[in-house]
Amino acid sequence: MELPPHDDALAAFERARPRLFGIAYRMLGSAAEAEDIVQETWVRWQTADRSAVRDAQAFLATAATRLAINAAQSARARRETYVGPWLPEPVDTSADPALGAERGEALELAVLRLLEQLPPRERAAYVLREAFDYPYPQIASVLQVGEANTRQIVTRARRHLAEARPAPVSNAEHRRLLAAFIAAAQQGDLAALERLFVDDIVSYSDGNGRAGVARLPVVGRELVARFVANIATRQWAAVQFTWVEANGQAGLLITGGEPPVVFATISASAQGIEQLLWVVGEEKLGAMMAALGGSDGPPSASEPLRS
Repeated sequence: MELPPHDDALAAFERARPRLFGIAYRMLGSAAEAEDIVQETWVRWQTADRSAVRDAQAFLATAATRLAINAAQSARARRETYVGPWLPEPVDTSADPALGAERGEALELAVLRLLEQLPPRERAAYVLREAFDYPYPQIASVLQVGEANTRQIVTRARRHLAEARPAPVSNAEHRRLLAAFIAAAQQGDLAALERLFVDDIVSYSDGNGRAGVARLPVVGRELVARFVANIATRQWAAVQFTWVEANGQAGLLITGGEPPVVFATISASAQGIEQLLWVVGEEKLGAMMAALGGSDGPPSASEPLRS
């Protein structure tokens, strides 16, 4: 049997590309690393015996997932030397809200941070099931384990996320809380900040050792309120705020201060803001900065998102 023409092989790969990126990004929390996985999958597709491939989309997804599992194992070792909290790289989802998924699951930064704590195979099983609705037999084939074991793996992952994270608020409420948080911080209003926070709120700052960036999580309503007010007083005198849609939710780029670029978002439940998530520096924000078309000034909850 002859191999499919090159154009057909390329077309099959291009159809799969959004999903391949979506799988790899959720697995690795890095757009650059996800693109590397996509490119390596293309190399494998070019050299595969495509005459023996019954389902090109399944072949490509399997290859990308297994490559991402291997990359996640290496990344875990590298992140042992990371200075301070590690957070995923925010990605602009205004053009592709689901990053190639039928569902938006496993995309929010807070969820990706929790997935990072799972073993790579467990993470892959959760992503394939919850984000892409793969049937259990197909996931079992990808992971090369039994179907019953696959179901147990997905159940463990679900339980881990459910125990670690309260039910999130709607995107509209998320945006309202984020705007209220920034307004209270700008005013140095400790009481208003504390009213927005749950008792055990945690602030995570990802700067990988950058000077002036907290290297340990800040925990507790009063401590986090003082921490934020101090940041706003010292660093936000002349900054610009730009609304962005990152990982399916509202976030803010804070530019023109010191550090010169910061991404900020929250994780919130019905009880209030549970986490503050800060990503500092262009290493993880370069792609988002490239898409930035200007600043919106101090944000309000009614302003439209810009990307």
